[in-house]
Amino acid sequence: MIKVVIVDDKQINRNTLQEKLRAQPDVSVLFTAINGRDFLEKMKEAKDLPDVVFMDIEMPLMDGIETVGTASVVYPDVKFVMLTIFDDDDKIFEAIKFGAVGYLLKDENPEKLIQSLKEVVEMGGAPMSPRIARKSLQIMTKGETKKTSTKTDNPLSDRELEILQKLVEGKDYKKIAYELFLSPYTIRTHITNIYKKIHVNNRAQAVNLSIKKGWFSMF
Repeated sequence: MIKVVIVDDKQINRNTLQEKLRAQPDVSVLFTAINGRDFLEKMKEAKDLPDVVFMDIEMPLMDGIETVGTASVVYPDVKFVMLTIFDDDDKIFEAIKFGAVGYLLKDENPEKLIQSLKEVVEMGGAPMSPRIARKSLQIMTKGETKKTSTKTDNPLSDRELEILQKLVEGKDYKKIAYELFLSPYTIRTHITNIYKKIHVNNRAQAVNLSIKKGWFSMF
């Protein structure tokens, strides 16, 4: 059973998506939330954690990007897929930077949503609407041409840089451990050392700093 949470400030959107998901026999909607603050409060009280959170971006009090930046650190095993009507560069960049694994437009058909949900849980995928994928490619292409050469102020080892880049890509500890043939404990130790070396306290800060410093050409 795939456990899902829906976060959207509009009731009609929550209800519509909830109906689509509940029509699937292998999907369970644990709860819904009206904004980021509401979501974080309900997560503290939840008996079970979701596998996937469908997160709106534009919400009052605490928007989706800020919420993912906080929640992806506190709940590293939870996958966040952004749902939005926007496909502008800044929103894509911010969402992926803060830990979202997917980015879908709200007008996607139900089949695409269900397919994306299973792709995230069963295959560790990163679903994107076609328009979003094209935008992401444009962002990466622009980044490749900048060739910012600031590695001289980078105190990290090659292995630590490799792990940090995977954090930037939104991957969790288990996924990084699997890809690098290391244990999750070893990855956690490396990440703790990374934080100390670059003087940050969490993943969101580490991602922000590495991108500002130009350590990775993908952005």
